[in-house]
Amino acid sequence: MLDELKQAVLKANLDLVKHRLVILTWGNASAIDRGTNRVVIKPSGLSYDTMRAEDMAVVTLDGEQVEGECRPSVDLATHLVLYRHFPKIGGVVHTHSRYATAWAQAERPIPCFGTTHADLCHGEVPLVPGLTDDEVACDYERSIGAAIVRRFAGLDPMHYPAALAANHGPFTWGRTVADAVEAAVALEEVARMALDTLRLAPDHGPIPDYLIDKHFLRKHGENAYYGQR
Repeated sequence: MLDELKQAVLKANLDLVKHRLVILTWGNASAIDRGTNRVVIKPSGLSYDTMRAEDMAVVTLDGEQVEGECRPSVDLATHLVLYRHFPKIGGVVHTHSRYATAWAQAERPIPCFGTTHADLCHGEVPLVPGLTDDEVACDYERSIGAAIVRRFAGLDPMHYPAALAANHGPFTWGRTVADAVEAAVALEEVARMALDTLRLAPDHGPIPDYLIDKHFLRKHGENAYYGQR
C-alpha cells in the first residue's frame, strides 16, 4: 500500500542528509495521500544509512499506525496538525539545520533582505512563538503544530512555505514532499544569507513590498512565468 509514496518519503529523508540539512537522526520528512488520508513518515531514530522504503510508518490523520513495524517519528503529531489545517500541502519536513535553527533559537523571524528570499517566501519567514509550560507538558508535539497554525492565521501557507518554531527549529512544506525538501534547502540558504547581510550591514532593512511581490508572484502566482510550462 502506498509504495510510491513510501519511496518518495524515503528519498526525501535521504535528500535532507545529502543537502547537509540533517546530521545523526535530527530530522524527518513525511507525505500525505489525500485520497486515503494516510500519512507516510520516517521512523523514529532509525539510521539513514540502513533505512528502506518498507521501514516507513503509515498512519491515519488521527495518528493510528496502520502499516510498518517501526514507530513513527516523534514529530508525527506536529505533521498531522499541519496536514489537517493546511489542506493544500502534501509534504512536511522538519530539520535542525544550522542557520535556520540559529534564527529560531534567537527567536527572530528572517527578514526578506533580497530577491533570493522573495523567490521562496512572500515576506519574512514567520517566527512561531515559544510554548508555555503547560503546552510542553501536555502533548508537546501537537502543541508545536497548533502554535504554527495559530501563527499562520491570515497567512497563506502556500505563500509562506516555512516557519521557525522558537527555541526549536524550522518546518517547511509544499504540494509534495519533494517540494518541502526544496523549501528546506532554500530556507537554509536564505537564513545564512540573512545572517551575513546583518554582519555586513547591521541596520539593513527588508526590500520593498513591490519587489517582494514581483519575485514571489512571477514564480508562484496565478500568472507566474518562471520555468517551463
